Amino acid sequence: MSQVTLNASTSREKGSSNSRRLRSAGSIPGVVYGPGISPLPISVDAKSFRTAVSGDQGLNSLIALDADGKKFLVMAREIQRHPVRGTVSHIDFQVVDPNSSVIAEVPLHVIGDAVEVRHADWEVDQQLFSLEVKTRPDRIPTHIDVDISDLKVGGAIRVADVILPEGVEPAVDHALSVVTTRPGRVAKTAGGPESVAV
Repeated sequence: MSQVTLNASTSREKGSSNSRRLRSAGSIPGVVYGPGISPLPISVDAKSFRTAVSGDQGLNSLIALDADGKKFLVMAREIQRHPVRGTVSHIDFQVVDPNSSVIAEVPLHVIGDAVEVRHADWEVDQQLFSLEVKTRPDRIPTHIDVDISDLKVGGAIRVADVILPEGVEPAVDHALSVVTTRPGRVAKTAGGPESVAV
């Protein structure tokens, strides 16, 4: 995974009024934290941050953060947004070790056609739209495909059934349902089985 560079300033003062001034000037207040370092208050340019996380990796992008000469390899973690405007109001940057595993949330893409389910007038019901995985930062996938082609009526695809790239493992209960099936309107009217795999 390639890294993106982001410059930061360490001169910001704490306090809500100072944070408001930063946001008005087009900057976002934040903090850098991680093992062996004290939390470091910073600010980053809002447009530069959007550019840094606009690639395929999104918020899982590896960022080479230059905070007034102090260099950190980080990922954007906790992101606070304005409740009305939705703009980013604060960012927590976590220092990561490129050789150690991290927890990341990855989008799930359902692919294929569940022909048997469709022909029986049942429906495919996606339960999970993202999956937390554990892997090295450079191995975080942009997304994970979930193939429903072999899904049967009343069947389900669980986390344990999802094919993950090498070096990537689930960070959640393997028994969680990713995709289930349920009767469609015609199947219900015909008095078909009502049970749904969960």
